Amino acid sequence: MNKIVNLKYFALVLILSLFSVRALFHPGLPPTHDGEYHVVRFYEFFNAFLSGAIYPRWAEDLNFGMGAPLLNFVYPLPNYFSLVLHFFGLSFIDLFKLNLIAATVTGAFSMYFFSRLYFKEIGGVVSSVFYTFAPYRFLDVFIRGSVGEVWALSFFPAFLWGVTKLSREGKMVYVGLSGLFLALIVFSHNILALMFFLFSIFYVGLLFLSSKEKRSYFIKILFSFALGLGLSAIFWLPALIEKKFVRGLDIFELRENFPEIYQLLIPSWGSGFSGGSISGQMSFQIGLANLFVVFLSLILLLRSRKAMKSKIIFFIISFFVIFFLITKSSTFLWEHVPLLYYFQFPWRLLSLEIFISAFLAGFIWREILNLKLRGRFKTIFLCGLLLTPVLTTMNYAKPAYYHQRSDNYYISRPNFISGTNSPGNAFNTIWAGKIEKMNGFKIVKGEGRISVYKKSATNYEVRSSSSERLTILANIMYFPGWTLYTDGRRGEATPNPDGQIQFNLSQGEHASILKLMSTKIQLIGFFISIVSMGFLAILLLKNNYTIIKR
Repeated sequence: MNKIVNLKYFALVLILSLFSVRALFHPGLPPTHDGEYHVVRFYEFFNAFLSGAIYPRWAEDLNFGMGAPLLNFVYPLPNYFSLVLHFFGLSFIDLFKLNLIAATVTGAFSMYFFSRLYFKEIGGVVSSVFYTFAPYRFLDVFIRGSVGEVWALSFFPAFLWGVTKLSREGKMVYVGLSGLFLALIVFSHNILALMFFLFSIFYVGLLFLSSKEKRSYFIKILFSFALGLGLSAIFWLPALIEKKFVRGLDIFELRENFPEIYQLLIPSWGSGFSGGSISGQMSFQIGLANLFVVFLSLILLLRSRKAMKSKIIFFIISFFVIFFLITKSSTFLWEHVPLLYYFQFPWRLLSLEIFISAFLAGFIWREILNLKLRGRFKTIFLCGLLLTPVLTTMNYAKPAYYHQRSDNYYISRPNFISGTNSPGNAFNTIWAGKIEKMNGFKIVKGEGRISVYKKSATNYEVRSSSSERLTILANIMYFPGWTLYTDGRRGEATPNPDGQIQFNLSQGEHASILKLMSTKIQLIGFFISIVSMGFLAILLLKNNYTIIKR
């Protein structure tokens, strides 16, 4: 009987989450801020993988074909998701939409399972609906097209589910699962990962205070954090250390991206960007339904059980602290606390606001259950609670129109690939200067012959012949890792004044290979991730039992 009941709630969560993104099943690409960028990135990632890179870091077609280290710094989870499904014939445009659909459904279930720990099945459904139908989530999906943020939002409640189960049961399997979910958040979106991680520290501290075995929980949660960071080290470690080799990462003006308080409170919708004139800006609203449950929680808090009251107080206080940080009043903190500035946009903290309000929605339902109301009134209230976020946000769950284009439209047009496929040409190397279209390899000093024998995204085999010393210029942007081998011996590849790879060859006939090798920090990150995967496998295999239970 319990299985039938659970399936009923699972089906409800699935149907409502699919309903929220029904517009993505329409043919064509919705116009979003980042969608076209992602289509090109999926394509570059796929090509690099086919060339033999298990973890692609180099996008060969960008910068007029000179390439860019974009994939070394861009979160990889959406790219891998698209890589796998592209083998089944799906276009990259369809995969952009499928990323958003899959992440939305995953997030709906993730929130359901986390909230269910506190408020049982129906409370979990209520929280799931509020999380799924939050205006900011629709902003991410239909206006910004930020697949990374939507994926990060989907795994955050799952991570908190893991650390909560660990505090209650202490089983090592939850060390592994919470570590895995933390890694998935990092792979989804590194900026939101830091934001969520900081919030999680406070939440875990709350669990620690109520834990009966504090020392054991403290050690296990540290292991869980270390495991999550270890699993994702292949991404974040090189991205953090090697960001000194790229530029354009600080192109956003902080003071221009604080929303006004009325923009947070009053419903609005727009397809513009943040900053500059308020007219036509994208929406920064928290949502009427979300605000309603926060203030109703303040009232119901007075009659809440003591065991639950501390957690509700924590979430309510967190909501108002984060609200303050989103507003201009917190400018001083953003300018003097380095970790805050890393978030780029204060309104990104809305990701936490919609999570907190969704959790509080589940709390409201539990408190309503405890009131001495007739069954019909409870049913009416439940229906109203579920319908409120749906009815107040349905108009946001659709694009204005659809581009009827093919993948080739994006991967062949100069305006998408002549730069670095990023706003302001971010992630270009610090050596890049004047960028011009140039084909292959050419001799810039001396006389002789040179030809490309074999070519892939990160490997070029060159044959040369001359009677004097040659200086060769390659149509490849320099970045650490590009390595030259001539006749089997390692040579030196250096950047010219415009950042292109240049190398010298002695007279005679030579066979040279120019190959992008992993840097030391990339190898260290790879090794840490592999070792962490081994630990994760041990934790999960040694705890072979049903994880999700009533």
